[in-house]
Amino acid sequence: MLMSERKFDGSLYLVTNEYDVDRSLEEIVEEAVAGGVTAVQLRDRADHKEHIVENAKKIQKFLRRNGVPLIINNFLDVFKEVGADGIHLGQRDKKVTEVRKVLGSHAIIGLSVETMAQAIAAEDLPVDYFGVSNIFGSRTKPNANLWGKTGLAELRNRTDHYLVAIGGVKQHNAREIIEAGADGVAVVSAIYAAADPRLAALKMRAEIEAAKNLRPRA
Repeated sequence: MLMSERKFDGSLYLVTNEYDVDRSLEEIVEEAVAGGVTAVQLRDRADHKEHIVENAKKIQKFLRRNGVPLIINNFLDVFKEVGADGIHLGQRDKKVTEVRKVLGSHAIIGLSVETMAQAIAAEDLPVDYFGVSNIFGSRTKPNANLWGKTGLAELRNRTDHYLVAIGGVKQHNAREIIEAGADGVAVVSAIYAAADPRLAALKMRAEIEAAKNLRPRA
C-alpha cells in the first residue's frame, strides 16, 4: 500500500468546530498544541469552503513551525489552495485511490470507518489512518453507529492500520480507548470548547501516554 512518506502522529487529534466560545480559532489551536495536540483537522459543518480556507491561513504558519500537520476535511480543492499536509475523507467523499493519485505520497490521507464492513473493505486502501467513528455517543453525530470499546478492540485485532478513535472522547475515557486498541483519539468539544484548551489537552495527552506506556513491548 502506498501511504504518506511522512510519519503520522494522531495521538491527540483536534477537530475544530463552530462552538460559541470566547477565544479565537488561533488562540484555541495555539493553546491546544502547547498542551500536546499532535494534529489539527479543520472542519466546517456547513461546508463553507471559503471559511475553511480563511481559517487554514490563520493557523497554518503556527502549525508548521511546531511540526503539527494541518488536515482538511473532505475538500481536495481547499487542500490544494492552502497547501495543507493532509485530507480526511468520509465514506461518501471522493475515493481514496483517486485522491492518492492526485496528491501523491507526500500527503496524509485519513478515512472514516463507521462499521466493521467498511473497515474490512478499506483494508488495502492507501490511507495513513482510519478515523474510527463513533466510539461513544457524540453531540456532533448523535445518530451514528457506535463501535464501543468491544468493537474497537475487535477492529484492532483485524487491522494493522493506525486507528484514531472519535466520538464521545473525553479525558475520563481516553485511557480506556487507547487500552482497547486505538493509536490516538480525536476530540472536538473536549478541547475546543474547554475553558482552558491547553490544560484540557495536557491532561488528555497524559492519559493517552499513560495507556501507551502500559502496552506490552514487541
